Amino acid sequence: MITPPRQQIPGAYHRRIGEITVTALSDGYLDSGLGMLRNITVEESAHLLHAAFRPDFPGGGRRTSVNCYAVYSAGRVALIDTGSGNYLQPTAGKLAYNLAAAGIDPAAIERVILTHMHPDHSAGLSEIPSGRRLFPNAELVVHENEPRHWHDDAAMARGSEREKKLYFQAAREQIAPYRDHMRTFSGSGEVFPGVRAIPLHGHTPGHTGYMITSGNESLLIWGDIVHVPEIQVPRPEVTIDFDTDPAQAAATRRRILEMAASERLLVAGMHLHFPGFAHIARSAGLYALVPEAWDQAFGDI
Repeated sequence: MITPPRQQIPGAYHRRIGEITVTALSDGYLDSGLGMLRNITVEESAHLLHAAFRPDFPGGGRRTSVNCYAVYSAGRVALIDTGSGNYLQPTAGKLAYNLAAAGIDPAAIERVILTHMHPDHSAGLSEIPSGRRLFPNAELVVHENEPRHWHDDAAMARGSEREKKLYFQAAREQIAPYRDHMRTFSGSGEVFPGVRAIPLHGHTPGHTGYMITSGNESLLIWGDIVHVPEIQVPRPEVTIDFDTDPAQAAATRRRILEMAASERLLVAGMHLHFPGFAHIARSAGLYALVPEAWDQAFGDI
């Protein structure tokens, strides 16, 4: 009797950008409803997902990839985002498993760079309740607006109970062990060799993308420019309840989609379907996501 596979292969995928190697690492996935999307009806959202052959959920729902990216540059390794830890659904929080599968020792990671401090991006920083740093030798790097906002007691008081627990409290818990190992930045600038911060505010006050450049090749890791690619790429006006400033988030999304399309830029995103490398094209007056073909040549000499 032959036993069929019972789980997928590990979620790790490598891509060269000039002399830099970027490894996509899956943290798993999250399932959620469509009612949190704004400027579109649930029926319209469900239709777009159905047309794109995405899974149908009773009552209308979506499956969202959660991705992180390791960056090998100048003989060092950094990690962009840390996934969900054990704060969200059991289908996420798989980063540690996929780091091991990719041969990356968390102790070897020199810098952890955050796009922002929502729990599916920063909740894998520390072990709670022990407070142990899961990346013991890493410096934490994040835009200055992020800790400032999530430590704002007045902003926290205005949030829902869910927001208070999963956004404000989780952010505070996760970065506390890095208090003496954290550096903030403002604006743009290099945060790791070949990695430059690109402000993409709106989704959160300090939401940031990272442009990786080596030689004549570039990759923009755009964080949460989109959460539901089948919907928000052709319909960039669609926002989500997670957006701190929905109008700014939509304006930033339009700007980045236009830049990616005009410059034929390679992008990667934390919620694009794994491994998340893609281009943006224009089709019939709309933006369209074109996933990059699997890099068969990686590793060839």
